[in-house]
Amino acid sequence: MGNENGSWIMYGVDPDDPECIHTVEEAIEYINKIGFLPLFKNEIPGFSLEERTVAGYWWSDNPKVDPWVWREIIARSGKLAYGKFFDKKAGFISLEWLPVFANYRRDGYDFDSLYEDGKAPLRHKKIMQNFMEDKLDSELMSYELKALAGFGKDGDKGFDGAVTALMMQLYLCNCDFRKKKNKKGQEYGWNVASYAAPEHLWGYDRVTAAYKEDPEASWQKILEHMHEEYPIATDSQLKKVLGIKR
Repeated sequence: MGNENGSWIMYGVDPDDPECIHTVEEAIEYINKIGFLPLFKNEIPGFSLEERTVAGYWWSDNPKVDPWVWREIIARSGKLAYGKFFDKKAGFISLEWLPVFANYRRDGYDFDSLYEDGKAPLRHKKIMQNFMEDKLDSELMSYELKALAGFGKDGDKGFDGAVTALMMQLYLCNCDFRKKKNKKGQEYGWNVASYAAPEHLWGYDRVTAAYKEDPEASWQKILEHMHEEYPIATDSQLKKVLGIKR
């Protein structure tokens, strides 16, 4: 997705293009085959769901064809990890590649150890304490987490940026999108993101399965895989889209 002369442009394919993805099931199958994929077009040509779908179907609110709705279905399904994983922008990671990304992005740290070593700010701790230890089974909607972590009008600022940073480090991901409910239990408004720790969704052992290897080795695996799948990508493009600043 790009902005040209003040207008947002989607970059897709024709419905009859052999590379076109037509359904959410096809999207899940393709992402599992590739391993990981941003939602929108980026610096690496062809490396996005956007570029393999029909541009005119986006934001149609039709779950059969709308990739924007598919992302909600996929997050809810637990078949892939979904969140802001690619240069602070949304995308998907297969469960096969999730441990590799978690090891590299976390630098081999569980969050509590990261914080104890002074490598995470207090505001990240205030968010993550709602998902750690006995609260590991938590799934919290954005507004619930914001209040519990002490952000808002009279509290800390920068909630969205903090959550994005934690997703980039694979400590959080999206697990659902739901509407708020009023006092009568009636749904209203737009769908709101829900967050969870990957360990809650797929288990600690699975998420941390690559902790035994050096984080740099995990990064090299990611690079080698990308060089095979997208040989046109440059090292600078790969670092920008897939890397993370320490």
